[in-house]
Amino acid sequence: MLMPKRVKRRKQFRGSMRGKALRGNFISNGEYGIVATEPCWIKSNQIEAARIAVTRYIKRGGQVWIKIFPDKPVTAKPAETRMGSGKGSTEYWVAVVKPGRVLFEIAGVSEETAREALRLATYKLPCKCKVVSKADLEGGAN
Repeated sequence: MLMPKRVKRRKQFRGSMRGKALRGNFISNGEYGIVATEPCWIKSNQIEAARIAVTRYIKRGGQVWIKIFPDKPVTAKPAETRMGSGKGSTEYWVAVVKPGRVLFEIAGVSEETAREALRLATYKLPCKCKVVSKADLEGGAN
């Protein structure tokens, strides 16, 4: 699973996911990509599941880039614990995704192979996504 090697502070506030993605909203490395159309938290195991789905479909041909990293800790308190007594311990790590963010990129395979591999990966992610090409995002229709 992806997670930071070390962090400055162990626990974070939940924060907000308002607005559109200002960074990471264009395809920089590959030819095709997955773009989020709604805000969400994506867990590290969901990112890994999507990566495996893509690499299995393209049979280790081409190249895949993961453009998000889970750097936000999410805490949870144990079951049947009374209120109070502080914040819970870190349970998992998430990547905060805003609409317009490119999540995965792929290159080195044919268009239909790339689109099908990315379509399979979108099923593993918790938010609505669309498969786009580099040319689609160049027009600025985001």
